[in-house]
Amino acid sequence: MKKEDKGLIIDQIKNTIDEYSHLYLADIGGLDSVQTSDLRRLCYKKDVKLVVVKNTLLRKALEASEVDYSQLFEVLKGETSIMLSNNGNDPAKLIKEFSKTNEKPVLKAAYVEESFYIGANQLEVLVNIKSKNELIGDIIGLLQSPAKNVVSALQSGGNTIHGVLKTLAER
Repeated sequence: MKKEDKGLIIDQIKNTIDEYSHLYLADIGGLDSVQTSDLRRLCYKKDVKLVVVKNTLLRKALEASEVDYSQLFEVLKGETSIMLSNNGNDPAKLIKEFSKTNEKPVLKAAYVEESFYIGANQLEVLVNIKSKNELIGDIIGLLQSPAKNVVSALQSGGNTIHGVLKTLAER
């Protein structure tokens, strides 16, 4: 492959990575064509982009990115695929679901919510991680709860007072 062709591929990989906020590195080597097609189909349904890349080209693309991905360099060995998503735990759920019937994919590392997760043992943590939007929703719900209780108490208290006054007026 010519050097300028490699430069174009590196730029393309970098641009693809920059489009998404979450990055997973997984090993899908050893899957046959049917399993690979099933994995790609599942990725498409879950809005996860799956890209198979050479480690050296991926490393150069990660080095060219604005984010410091240097912690991921140590896992760039063997066969590597990139799983990209804008929802932090979708690829982890996909890997867990697909691994129930297949021995691969295996999580190598991930960059999720501006944190690094290295190793297959981090899969369960990534499955349970909440996105920023989910956390914001939880906080808003917690903040609204006391206000709802006050409004509810005022409304029920008003009905009680109204009932007492009505009873007294009827007497």
